[in-house]
Amino acid sequence: MKVIGRNAVTEALKSGSTIDRLIASRDLKDSGAQRIINDAKSRGIKIFFYDKEVLDREAAGKKHQGFIAEITDFKYCEPEDILALAEKRGEAPFILILDGVEDPHNLGSILRVAECGGVHGVIIPRHRSVSVNDTVVKVSAGAAAHMLVAKVTNINDEIDFLKERGVWVYAADMDGDDIYKTRLTGATAFVVGGEDSGVKRLTKQKCDGVVALPVRGKVNSLNASVAAGLVVYEYIRQNFEK
Repeated sequence: MKVIGRNAVTEALKSGSTIDRLIASRDLKDSGAQRIINDAKSRGIKIFFYDKEVLDREAAGKKHQGFIAEITDFKYCEPEDILALAEKRGEAPFILILDGVEDPHNLGSILRVAECGGVHGVIIPRHRSVSVNDTVVKVSAGAAAHMLVAKVTNINDEIDFLKERGVWVYAADMDGDDIYKTRLTGATAFVVGGEDSGVKRLTKQKCDGVVALPVRGKVNSLNASVAAGLVVYEYIRQNFEK
């Protein structure tokens, strides 16, 4: 969905709407325009600058005043909804927390493996993270329609929330303990880091433990979606294999 015009874009930013990208005219110089751009940047929203003619075409005759925002229609849940689903199924909560995954293909793949693996929900940060957009939905091969996704302001606060409710939280990071030698049973959440920085230091400190996937080659890290798939299925192996 497109939000067109300065006032509409400003209100979308204030409301915390999920803005996939912001399109701005190259020739904007006034202070009002700069405030919108700075606000969007502070929220980690991707901004693309184009010639006015491009915005005219995208706006299809509507007055854009130099700004067009693209907003996702995906309906997010609350972390409490994820715990409620686990309780409804009579299962221990099984959750993925994504710390700054910015590639929509990675998020789509993670939602797909999460749905296949019986994960009850995925938690993503509101800022500096990809949202569930059209690309994510397509890559997920339909899994996005069946997976609860909570978008939160601060994932460290949500880690505290989960721990208070008896969920053990583990960061998946290269400097952790061998995941295949770590007992992972019952209510569990895994934190998977972004493509470049991995799990942030303060977030790792919040976790109950850090687990690592053994790497025997020269490259010392795995793609975020691959790492998510491996930790999900190690949890399945430990909890459901007979």
